[in-house]
Amino acid sequence: MLATTPEFGSAHIIVIGDVMLDRYWSGKAARISPEAPVPVVQVNTIEDRVGGAGNVALNIAKLGGKVTLLAVTGDDPEAGIIKKLLEAEGVVCDFVVAENAGSICKLRIMAQHQQLIRIDFENTPLVFNQEALFAKLRRHLSCNTAIVFSDYGKGTLVDISRYIAEAKTAGLCVLIDPKGNDYIRYLHANIITPNVVELEAVVGACKDEADLIDKSRSLLRRYHIESLLLTRGELGMTLIQEHEIHSLPAQAKDVFDVTGAGDTVIAVMALGVALGMSLYDAMYLANLAGGIVVGKLGTSTVSIHELTRAMHGDRDFLYGVVSEDELVGLLARAKANDERIVMTNGCFDLLHAGHVTYLEQAKALGDRLIVAVNADASVRRLKGDSRPINKLPERMAVLAALACVDWVVAFEEETPERLYCRVLPDILVKGGDYTPEQVVGGDCVIKAGGEVRILSFVDGQSTTAMINRARERT
Repeated sequence: MLATTPEFGSAHIIVIGDVMLDRYWSGKAARISPEAPVPVVQVNTIEDRVGGAGNVALNIAKLGGKVTLLAVTGDDPEAGIIKKLLEAEGVVCDFVVAENAGSICKLRIMAQHQQLIRIDFENTPLVFNQEALFAKLRRHLSCNTAIVFSDYGKGTLVDISRYIAEAKTAGLCVLIDPKGNDYIRYLHANIITPNVVELEAVVGACKDEADLIDKSRSLLRRYHIESLLLTRGELGMTLIQEHEIHSLPAQAKDVFDVTGAGDTVIAVMALGVALGMSLYDAMYLANLAGGIVVGKLGTSTVSIHELTRAMHGDRDFLYGVVSEDELVGLLARAKANDERIVMTNGCFDLLHAGHVTYLEQAKALGDRLIVAVNADASVRRLKGDSRPINKLPERMAVLAALACVDWVVAFEEETPERLYCRVLPDILVKGGDYTPEQVVGGDCVIKAGGEVRILSFVDGQSTTAMINRARERT
């Protein structure tokens, strides 16, 4: 069993398939229309998310993997939104424009977190320059070690057999989220990830577990596929190979929405195989990730912090490493209990006695202490390419182990101003020779009724000094 979360940053993956825009109009339905017996939704929130192959790519990027997305879109505003959302998370987008239609868009009308209706805007199968897409694929093969084919049956993968052959020739591991019952298209894939309904549509109804295994292995032999990862809802997952079977129970505590869960599963599997992990270990992580994402509303992703905590236990969500969204929920509970929230930030690359003293002093100012930590890319921008010495998961784990620290959260920007303005702690603490007016995010905190405190660092204690002393001794 894995002891630590893998460093996904060294994984390089191509995702190719049907991409779409998932649009959510949400509001309150408090009355029935006088025009027809339907609820009237007073929309107050409009949110756009990327679905299909885009969601697979987004899941990979959110966990730190390097990912290139090949897809077909229209020449329209929706395509621009899809690209903007993906590129903001580091996904490399290389798209072909459809000749016959706009981008696929699914509009969901929501009220009180329930979906009332879904409206699809699509003209499929997509018509596009297939040679252009093939040329893009060939151009990216040499830079990657795994490829995910995300097949939603919209037409992007009409020539998938050719793409698989090219990827296999280039030495990539091929993973497929299949659609339909024509599996000859997936000949020679390494891993396919159908759910039970999709599998039985191909092999027929399975009367018991032994029958399911036999029919699955027959399918693998027929189409020369190495492994089948079967997602089984409340029964978890089963990895089926010619000579091995591994099963894991479901990890979800509460199933809120299964939308996009298969995208998350294959994304994490791809990350695992791209790093050379065993298929069982990759399945273990994919199972944890799937359990997290079904507890969220709509098309969602999993963060590295959520995955890490799932591996080591959530400790009742009372403390430790958390995502930004989780932190907001935890703070609402803490403030409802009249707890005083203190927050500070830093790189905390090599934790030393000065850091610990500073954090203990900060915690003494209130009931809960939040430490916001610069992500690795942010540290490099601030400190240079030789930093950080320790990666983000290690830095956050050490901080979370301190008795004075309640929650640790990461931020990607050079400064935590946006995060401070969202969290709005009662006290923002900064160390050094600052005035409260100079502290980024301080104006938001003060405007909300909070305050900024400046603490003195311990003399002679710094990460740079530690590094210099270590160099002098070598």
